[in-house]
Amino acid sequence: MRYSVRSLARPLLENADKKLIKSKGEVNRLKILVCVKQVPDTKGGVKFNPDGTLDRSAMLAIMNPDDKAGLEAALRLKDQYGAEVTVVTMGLPKAEEVLREAMAMGADNGVLVTDRVLGGADTWATSQTIAGALRNLDYDLIITGRQAIDGDTAQVGPQISEHLGLPVISYAQKIREVNEAEKYIVVERQYDDRYHVVKAQLPCLLTALAELNEPRYMTPGGIFDAYAKEITVWGRKDLKEVEDSNLGLKGSPTQIAKASDKVRKGAGEKVELDPAASADYIVGKLAEKHII
Repeated sequence: MRYSVRSLARPLLENADKKLIKSKGEVNRLKILVCVKQVPDTKGGVKFNPDGTLDRSAMLAIMNPDDKAGLEAALRLKDQYGAEVTVVTMGLPKAEEVLREAMAMGADNGVLVTDRVLGGADTWATSQTIAGALRNLDYDLIITGRQAIDGDTAQVGPQISEHLGLPVISYAQKIREVNEAEKYIVVERQYDDRYHVVKAQLPCLLTALAELNEPRYMTPGGIFDAYAKEITVWGRKDLKEVEDSNLGLKGSPTQIAKASDKVRKGAGEKVELDPAASADYIVGKLAEKHII
């Protein structure tokens, strides 16, 4: 993998340039896999089981925002160049809802990986499970979200790439070019106040930022089509090259010491002073807290 770093102002976060796919003659249909997750809508608060894991059945569920941006990136490739988009999720049977939503947005296929033995998985066991499922599918490009709002680890995408032996470009803010003929992709990778321009061989895995694009809405016709399609459902027996010791709660090396809802910030303090006094007040507060 080669990359260059450009210290430039951040561009508008578009999904792709007009010259997205360059090839000589007609190209084969790109096969894109998008990994999505059904997550609790944390705006309404969260609830926990006695063992410290999230009580997902007690909360409203949505498609993870970073994953939805990754799905939109795949759908734009499909719109412009005829890619085939398959969406994969792991979770409870109710996670079928996010697959239907993805297909109503324009995805072609949906795969649900669900089994009681897979419950309670941490990032290691989750990535092992998803990689085992993806080994059943053909792909040129895999897109995941950067991280899920119910964990914020940003580990699953890169771990999947490691299990599958693929190059990974994380924090993707813009897809510049996909060249199927020569089998490479060029992506802008967000890095602090600048970005890296990274070129990688296909097949490759990207982790997408929510800022990558503005996801489209479902259409009425898309909703009808989505519910007319069959969802492929896989369980433990369908996972390839995965040991039982790496699955579910028993295969999760992460131990939860304590789980809690987000810490709520205290009420702010409103001060009305003239500019000079305000500056002195702020400096005093910063010094009081040993910030300066």
